[in-house]
Amino acid sequence: MLEVRRLSAGYGRARVLFDVELAVAKGEVVALLGRNGAGKSTTLKSIMGLVEPRGGEIRFEGARIDRRAPYQIARLGLGYVPEDRRIFTDLTVAENLEVGRQLPRSGVPTWPFEKLVALFPVLASLRQRRGGSLSGGEQQMLCIARTLAGNPSAILLDEPSEGLAPVIVDQVAAAILELKWAGVAVLLAEQSARFTERVADRGYRLEKGEIRPA
Repeated sequence: MLEVRRLSAGYGRARVLFDVELAVAKGEVVALLGRNGAGKSTTLKSIMGLVEPRGGEIRFEGARIDRRAPYQIARLGLGYVPEDRRIFTDLTVAENLEVGRQLPRSGVPTWPFEKLVALFPVLASLRQRRGGSLSGGEQQMLCIARTLAGNPSAILLDEPSEGLAPVIVDQVAAAILELKWAGVAVLLAEQSARFTERVADRGYRLEKGEIRPA
């Protein structure tokens, strides 16, 4: 589903990633573990086209995407939930979800509003609340739901459990497992080994921009 080969990337003169290689299959949850500054977010941003790779190759469902714009990659069916969430604070929950809506894809699960609120029940009672008035955990659930509204076949999650109350972490973990069972490929960047042990099939360890033995 997703394959990264010898990926190098950075910012300005600073090189952050050094020949990173990883792969994620359909219906598989793969963890990318590492400390702050290890390069996890840069890896996801490079896959999503938000950071231009300096070398290597990224393939999604067989097609090269390492020279495509982020909106083009999203239209192919690759979803992205950033670490800082980036919801539309002036829009309601329902409007945020509508902004993320894309057409159904052949062979890919669809996520209408009813299905999204079944995944995150609290969103049903918040549908007319503005995004900026939500708690951090509610915003995280909304961000994941908004990405799913695009009916992705694979999704990148950047630190989804960071700073959340345990009850919200449980809901996010349950949602990730639901995606797996639905056949969605998940690449999960995380610091918490405990969280990834709950949801991931396997993992990679990223250290100073390089993949190390797990």
